[in-house]
Amino acid sequence: MEVPIRNMAGDQVGTLELPADIFEVEVNTGLMHQAYVRQMANGRLGTHNTKDRSDIDRTKAKWYRQKGTGRARHGARSAPIFVGGGVAHGPHPRRYTQSMPRKMRRQALRSALSALAADQQIVVVDELAMDAPKTQAMRDTLRQLVGESTALVLVADRNEPVERSIRNLSNARSLRASYLNIRDLLAYDYVIIPQAALDVIVSLLGNQKAAEGAEA
Repeated sequence: MEVPIRNMAGDQVGTLELPADIFEVEVNTGLMHQAYVRQMANGRLGTHNTKDRSDIDRTKAKWYRQKGTGRARHGARSAPIFVGGGVAHGPHPRRYTQSMPRKMRRQALRSALSALAADQQIVVVDELAMDAPKTQAMRDTLRQLVGESTALVLVADRNEPVERSIRNLSNARSLRASYLNIRDLLAYDYVIIPQAALDVIVSLLGNQKAAEGAEA
């Protein structure tokens, strides 16, 4: 798949052939959904907790007589039906983590990138470079590249001026290419990829068919 290469002003300065084994694979929506659910589940802390009736520090003495009152029989004020009593079947700390093989996780990323590329939501730029953090300058750059749409901006490595310039923008987020994940890929309208960041993606996800052929 051939895509234009743009500069920070939005002008086309060349073309680039995206690797087919990353950006032209068959889109597997089920695999993408599984990877997304796993990532969201692994982000849960699972620290929620409620007290059941055994955790409530209230008297366990029978608080009115068994018969003659016309009321139901009760032996403790800590019962869940009373205000201040325990919670019946409430949540307790637990782990929500899910496992998923690395090959499946990487294939889910390829599917997401392929879906974005097919819908022309991949924007390749020659470089993103700034001398100092300037939010307004970065806002203007993103406007030239994707208009008013939301954008995920990938960087190859630590790039403090660019990352800090994007930090205060509500419609954009910066992410290092080595931390590429399914949630962020699906959360934005466009993915802006400098050529240096594209090299990182290729090193992580590329040459899959060649590697399988070499193993065979």
